[in-house]
Amino acid sequence: MSVINRQPGICEIITTVARLAEVTATLSRQTEIAVDLEMDSLHHYREKVCLIQISTRCQSWLIDPLALDDLSPLAGPLSDPNILVVMHGSDYDIRSLHRDFGIEVKNLFDTMIAARFLGITEFGLAALLRTRFGIELDKKYQKADWSKRPLSPEMSAYAVADTSDLLPLYDQFLAELLQKGRLTWLVEECRLVCLARVTEKEGPLFLYCKGAGKLRGRTLAVLEELLQLRDRQAKALDRPPFKVLSVETLQEIAERTPRTLIELSGIKGMTPSQINRHGAGILHAVINGMELPEERLPRFPRTRKNDLVEGARERLKQLKFWRENVSSELGLEPGVLAPNWLLEAVADFKPATCSGLKSIPGVRQWQLDLFASDIIRIAAAETSSEG
Repeated sequence: MSVINRQPGICEIITTVARLAEVTATLSRQTEIAVDLEMDSLHHYREKVCLIQISTRCQSWLIDPLALDDLSPLAGPLSDPNILVVMHGSDYDIRSLHRDFGIEVKNLFDTMIAARFLGITEFGLAALLRTRFGIELDKKYQKADWSKRPLSPEMSAYAVADTSDLLPLYDQFLAELLQKGRLTWLVEECRLVCLARVTEKEGPLFLYCKGAGKLRGRTLAVLEELLQLRDRQAKALDRPPFKVLSVETLQEIAERTPRTLIELSGIKGMTPSQINRHGAGILHAVINGMELPEERLPRFPRTRKNDLVEGARERLKQLKFWRENVSSELGLEPGVLAPNWLLEAVADFKPATCSGLKSIPGVRQWQLDLFASDIIRIAAAETSSEG
């Protein structure tokens, strides 16, 4: 297959209310449209949608939310249940559309979900377009700051490439899902994705910090003080927290609890400029954490993953063995067929009926249709450890 290298093309950027109304009128006459978003999460404290790319079968537009005060006209075509919205890896885009503009998508076809239901292991958009159409996407601007204006012709071309070939990809996937009898799987999954919403973080920041679960008491208290300091600094600087101080650096500080700038300078990631900028605040945060009264020391919530009920461990082993065989027969990744959390819940709750299995939060109807009887049989079987 020959490879097509995309060249920067001309695509209209919508920056006026009048032109947006005309474009949405055109979109409202379509039966399917392709949509993608670009955001600035790598460059600012609070991310926002900076660009909306939309393509029909024959035309594409870039809609500039930073130039428009009101994007409500877009809700018409995007929320119309009679217009199919094709997206790739749509989960966070769906959340962001609702967060920033109150726009809901009602009729979704996610090509990434489709690829996974077809057993495709390289399901990134670039890999799919390369494999299916010989199109080579230039990912040069993947981490660009999309809040900057004006957009260069190259950035515009990059952005529109994410939607200009989505509808032909949808055509192929639709036919293949129908052939395999898996379209209903995708319809159910996409309906659930459409309900996704951004939720504000609640509770201490360490709950959202990778690796914090291994820390205890006093160390966790120091880490929380450091995370709060970083968050305040990030907000003041309008930068993502990870660009102020890395999690790895903060965890090492929490574990070593330096008391002087010299001690702090021995920690990886604490450059002279970082020490000049944040050193005093870090040392103060360490002291605050170390002086927290014993009865107020935080604890990381523990899951029941390693505290399964009697016999559940053996049931989980049997369920994973079954999953391995069935996913191989269907040509699916095991986690697509039945993720670990579902098997753990089945092993723990031991449902004896289909209604019992259905009561497990998050289980899908397509999963019930496909393997409910198998799951119930394995869950009900007496194990050697129970006998």
